[in-house]
Amino acid sequence: MTTPKRDLEKLRRAYRKIRPQINKRLSEFRSNFQNSEDDVFSEMSFCLLTANANALRCDEAIKLLKKNGLLLKGSPEKLKPYLKGRVRFHNKKAEFIVRARGIFKRGKLIKVKGIIDPKDIIATRDWLVENIKGYGYKESSHFLRNIGFGQNIAILDRHILKNLKGYGVIGKIPDSVGSRKVYIEIEDKMRKFSKEAGIPLDALDLLFWSFQTGFIFK
Repeated sequence: MTTPKRDLEKLRRAYRKIRPQINKRLSEFRSNFQNSEDDVFSEMSFCLLTANANALRCDEAIKLLKKNGLLLKGSPEKLKPYLKGRVRFHNKKAEFIVRARGIFKRGKLIKVKGIIDPKDIIATRDWLVENIKGYGYKESSHFLRNIGFGQNIAILDRHILKNLKGYGVIGKIPDSVGSRKVYIEIEDKMRKFSKEAGIPLDALDLLFWSFQTGFIFK
């Protein structure tokens, strides 16, 4: 399928209109990796919560956990009340956070940055999928984008897939993008569409997300 030129131009106009806000957000993502290890782990935890959940409510939950000193040391039982009512599958996700924290715990410190290879983000993503329970390709891509490494990867959530179908990039929305093969195939198509439209891949993600939600978040 191909995207009609008039639709491409409409997309480009929409991008130009909010490009300053998108660029500001992407700059904030890039600065996140320069923040503390604790902050990077907070982003990792946020992305563990977002599957089948509202991103704003997930962000609220993470902020409450940090405020109460629980994100970095609370047990699953102590995390659960702050997730309940804010995220789906709150029991499992509390356990996911604690399990991930255990992987990166070095004494009293959390060390996450060391697993990031800026020269091979695809390999880093594969590592995250294999080692972080609760992370698939979407969640791993989300985390990497939120710490500034989303230039060449896509976050294939329902908002993005709906727009990819609408612009003729994919013929239909798959039942699942959980397998690496399916994810990479669609990601490649989105990458090519990004080049055709002249909109960077990470910017296109935020643009599509804003179409569905009315605002730019993370």
